[in-house]
Amino acid sequence: MMLQNTGKLAGRTLFITGASRGIGKAIALKAARDGANVVIAAKTSEPHPKLPGTIYTAAQEVEAAGGRALPCVVDIRDEQQIGEAVQKAVDTFGGIDILVNNASAISLTGTLATPMKKVDLMLGINLRGTYLTSKLVIPHLLKSRSPHILNLSPPLNLNPVWFKNHTAYTMAKYGMSMCVLGMAEEFRDQIAVNALWPKTAIQTAAMDMLGGSGIEKQCRTADIIADAAYVILSQPTDYTGHFLVDEDVLKQQGVRDFDQYAVQPGHPLLPDFFLDEAPDVLAQQMAQHGATPAFKPPSSSSATPASGGPIGSTFDTIKGVINEDVVKATQAIYQFDLSGEHSGVWFLDLKSGSGSVGQGQPPIKPDVVMTMDSSDFNKMFSGKLKPTMAFMSGKLRVKGDMSLAIKLDKLMGRMNKAKL
Repeated sequence: MMLQNTGKLAGRTLFITGASRGIGKAIALKAARDGANVVIAAKTSEPHPKLPGTIYTAAQEVEAAGGRALPCVVDIRDEQQIGEAVQKAVDTFGGIDILVNNASAISLTGTLATPMKKVDLMLGINLRGTYLTSKLVIPHLLKSRSPHILNLSPPLNLNPVWFKNHTAYTMAKYGMSMCVLGMAEEFRDQIAVNALWPKTAIQTAAMDMLGGSGIEKQCRTADIIADAAYVILSQPTDYTGHFLVDEDVLKQQGVRDFDQYAVQPGHPLLPDFFLDEAPDVLAQQMAQHGATPAFKPPSSSSATPASGGPIGSTFDTIKGVINEDVVKATQAIYQFDLSGEHSGVWFLDLKSGSGSVGQGQPPIKPDVVMTMDSSDFNKMFSGKLKPTMAFMSGKLRVKGDMSLAIKLDKLMGRMNKAKL
């Protein structure tokens, strides 16, 4: 069963940017089933050759679902257009109770490959547009009995892995999250301000264009975001300053069946950005399921198959000997930057749970970064080269706590017993 409507948004007025399709429209329809008023603030007034829906078709769907709709042509980079739509909303419905900042632009390109026109578009819509719309709606929210702002933006994860392949997009998207951070505190006890982000990729027109063929099978529908948004917007005003993930919100509500949100139930799902899967892992997962990711990170000499070659088999052996006791005794996350014949970046997490290994950078900042040749790495883990000797002879460079590098000695002893 999907999350049932409770009637809590009945008679409330929602101002939703980018509501003509995708996630914005799904949130609008969920609220409409309570009998809410929805301002559909988006650019598409004429049918687009590649994208479904206009503000008018979305308005028809909202009214068919039981709500009242006010379609407004709004480019959220245009202060006058937002101002007019806000005034129209207040004149039509008597006020505004909820703002959903959903409109967003995306270009997953590196610094040299991103034209300034695209940078301006992303900063103009995601960051400035969210700030500006909030600024113009807040005076009306302050008059509401249960005011909310909800930004569709990610938790602020400062792992450089989320910046290196698309700095402009990350800055723009994090700009929306910083609005949550600041405004939640600025309007504490007056307006609830929160962020919501999907745990997995969501099937939208943007995702279809980014992911290429085969992507939709790895996605959930926008209904999961709509249900999570509905839970958040039904909370009292003191529920504020949270960076929420859709699945976590719904689990707290007792939802257990997430297959109901899958485009293809049972198919492996693609994790969304800014959570804990590194971009190269995402690209690899997509390729395994037949998709052609437009955001695949640039390939370099450091790209090696996930479990291929001697390094992969060393990590397989490491995986077999680590457990909760080793984690308890070590309490460190290691990153190995390997050069030479089997170059690449690998990590060893001996800090959480029963430990883990993987290719790419660790999901959270490493305590130690060890840089060495791949052949010396294998010698080290087969007991032929001690970390201290490797360090003293210049074969190993350690960034971080050297004593943590020495702690690996015990692990290597265990591995040798396991007959590497």
